[in-house]
Amino acid sequence: MSDAILIERVGAVTTLRLNDPATMNAMTPQMAQDLRTLLHSEPANGARAIVLAGSPRAFSTGANLKAAMPEDIAGFDVGATLEEDYNPLMHTIRDLPVPLISVVRGAAAGVGASLALSCDIIVAGKGAYFLEAFARIGLVPDGGATWLLTRAVGRVRAMEMMLLAEKISAEQAFDWGLVTRLTKDDVAEHTAQNIAQKLAEGPSQSYALIRKAAWSAADSDFDTALETERRLQRAAGETRDFAEGLAAFREKRQARFEG
Repeated sequence: MSDAILIERVGAVTTLRLNDPATMNAMTPQMAQDLRTLLHSEPANGARAIVLAGSPRAFSTGANLKAAMPEDIAGFDVGATLEEDYNPLMHTIRDLPVPLISVVRGAAAGVGASLALSCDIIVAGKGAYFLEAFARIGLVPDGGATWLLTRAVGRVRAMEMMLLAEKISAEQAFDWGLVTRLTKDDVAEHTAQNIAQKLAEGPSQSYALIRKAAWSAADSDFDTALETERRLQRAAGETRDFAEGLAAFREKRQARFEG
């Protein structure tokens, strides 16, 4: 396991922190593999919410090109690492059974932006910015960026971000609906941790099904979404979470979800 990812556990909340100050948390294939492993293992070990964080200077500046590229790039398949390392990571995020919250301070660029924006709730400090820098070096946005951006802000704004490769401030990202919470930099992590703690105390089985339904709906027509909701609602109705939630409603008390 790479030292570039720190694991912090408080109760049922796990924080996975990108931690490579020398590169401002630039991602390597090894980091992508390790992050995927941790996203699989932490829910299995009792995590009911996960926070994905970086450092005050940067969430992540994208892929570490020095670590990924050979000196002679003739015949080198730049997309191979996507197939082997980053795409499996993004699939793991999509299929995660617990809520995932990102907290962004400083730079979130390239595949680092994809990681941040793929989360369920995105908390950004006012000093944060997002950057799709691929066009600056003649590459194509990856990590699911083309899908994530067009669905979050629409085709036109997504095209501007990808073609012009200009920084998008946290305030602009919030106005566009790219992030869900905008805070002062020094309270961004506290905000994310509070959200994670609230989610960790909630109906974890329901959350897993909500995540599945929402990701499915993003690529479905209306009728398919209705059918998916019907199928997952039956599954939700058979859980202990629902039994407890219904009992709490009838008894006019706070629900005590155990997952």
